[in-house]
Amino acid sequence: MTDKLPSSQSAPDFSTLLSGSRLRLRGKSAFFATLLLHTDVQPSNEVALAATDGDRVYLNPQAAATLTGTELDALLLHEVLHAALSHVQRRGPREKKRWNRAADLIVNGMVEHAGLPLQEGAARDSHLETLSVEEVYAALDGQEEEQDQQGEGEGGDLLDGPPSDAPPGSGPGQKPADLTRRWKGTLEQARAAESMSGKGADPLGLHRELARLAPARLDWKSQLWRFLARTPTDFSGFDRRFIGRGLYLEALDDESLHALIAVDTSGSVDDETVKALVAEVQGILGAYPHVRAELYYADTEAYGPFTLTAGSEIPPPQGGGGTDFRPIFGKVADHEPDLLVYLTDGYGDFPEQPPRVPTLWVVPPGGLEDAGFPFGEVLRLEEG
Repeated sequence: MTDKLPSSQSAPDFSTLLSGSRLRLRGKSAFFATLLLHTDVQPSNEVALAATDGDRVYLNPQAAATLTGTELDALLLHEVLHAALSHVQRRGPREKKRWNRAADLIVNGMVEHAGLPLQEGAARDSHLETLSVEEVYAALDGQEEEQDQQGEGEGGDLLDGPPSDAPPGSGPGQKPADLTRRWKGTLEQARAAESMSGKGADPLGLHRELARLAPARLDWKSQLWRFLARTPTDFSGFDRRFIGRGLYLEALDDESLHALIAVDTSGSVDDETVKALVAEVQGILGAYPHVRAELYYADTEAYGPFTLTAGSEIPPPQGGGGTDFRPIFGKVADHEPDLLVYLTDGYGDFPEQPPRVPTLWVVPPGGLEDAGFPFGEVLRLEEG
């Protein structure tokens, strides 16, 4: 190739490397150019090649100077997409190496779709790379781990914090939700720039990682209120999928509605999301005295019940292990509630048979796709 950059002995300075990449990407795609323009890229000798902490991208200047121009563009786009898609913030308690591999599969597919060269031996999977990173992570369970493509050790190129030689102001100065919101805005600006360029096509192809960033169709609080504030007779035709299985809802008591609220505490749902959901349920209880609710926390076991009332203290979460939905559905049989609200990302073991009560799955961003839930309705929480 003819665009080989000089060796480190005669390499241009760091700003020249970045400027060249921005110019090349501008000619290729307004989308890519906008993403890179809004990314703070800093030099670091602590990373082998490149990495991101979810806020900034860190590039080893000596290693970068040995790459061709298009190789550098591909490398930067790889890291920028990791940051823009919040792959650092979304990992939570998941195992670092497998999460990094899952995120790399997705980003590698996007980079190749963009017509840029991947590193030799970069992991690819034409099916998995179109899914969300959470789905890919679950699909990789039990598979032999491959060596990290970016050469950054156990955590790969997704860092828990800035490198030690990063400039002041790097790293977790912003809350994860604020970072996610900032990158979502950047992606929207990139889409707008691409649209104004007249090309119109999505430069990254059809990926669930981008679909998950689409604006919420309906406010989740309004949906929750509509679910819990229904009168008993409103549930006669609640879920047509029950009819297909020969299941029919029993008549509900005209005077009260008993709700069971379950919260997945396996580590996939953060405390702020739990508080937001429970507080909203408490607001509904205050407005509709005929609704009563009990709360369970759950991982592979069920913890509770805790009686919920308007304005009461929210019990501290319990659990933290794996995810199994069956213990909660066993409690459904014990308590015989009129409906169940389950806050979870959806990655766990479902019961073989659906319950005889209407079920609302409340799913945070990045959770299981709607089609993965074998029964019930799905409510999507908006980002941030």
